[in-house]
Amino acid sequence: MAAYYQLIQRETESDGTVAALYCSTLSAQGAWNEHEQHMAPATGIICAELDRFFPRNDMRIGRISLDIFGLIPAGEFSIRTKVIRPGKTIELIESEMSAQGKVCIAARTWRMMKQDSQSVQGLEDMCVERPEYAPIWEGIHQWPGGYIQSIEARSHERRTGKGIVWIRTQHEMIEGESSSDFVRLMGMVDTANGIVPRQDWPFKWGFPNLDLQIHLHRMPKGQWLGLETVQQYGDDGIGLSSSVLHDVNGPFGRSEQILTLRKLA
Repeated sequence: MAAYYQLIQRETESDGTVAALYCSTLSAQGAWNEHEQHMAPATGIICAELDRFFPRNDMRIGRISLDIFGLIPAGEFSIRTKVIRPGKTIELIESEMSAQGKVCIAARTWRMMKQDSQSVQGLEDMCVERPEYAPIWEGIHQWPGGYIQSIEARSHERRTGKGIVWIRTQHEMIEGESSSDFVRLMGMVDTANGIVPRQDWPFKWGFPNLDLQIHLHRMPKGQWLGLETVQQYGDDGIGLSSSVLHDVNGPFGRSEQILTLRKLA
């Protein structure tokens, strides 16, 4: 089975920090530069480390906030994960991805206490048409890079700036390991920034995101990720991609990506 990453080693240090060393495969290749990783699988591999980091049955992940310091180099990199705010009801975890001697992604994750809240449960985000009823959308493959080529996309409603796209991948996150639904779906969320660009191809402006903020009001399930996305450009070089996140059971959270608009030569 194809995978985005190969694990080289993982160890737990005396202070509880978990340090993991990985190497990216061609399937993790980015869309803006051939020698970088795509932020989508990079998010997924961080989530894979979070998934196994001293799990607690009484808590789950509610928010992941990732800041991208610059290009994410392909090849070998490390992820160091530690608790920076322990607690009985909330817990803050920090993960840093480093490559070539520099931090390239800094992530902070809130784990939150679980309890039965069915008596007050309520959602405003609406369900969208399921992926099996949507036609295959080959247009996503106008983007270059190994990651984009690794995913299948379906869409029944999209235009420049707004749309709904379902995506899935047959790749595992780590070679030789089965990916949980959480890791598999979180490893595709960043794709949202490329599915409804406010420009026709070829682009005259680049619009890479500097962050990825994910909020989860429930844990996702299944193989398909639905992205109900709106992309907006301001008039001073800054934009925003906003998404309602869906699985086949309905909406489960939201994501935001701040964009730096760069005129292409």
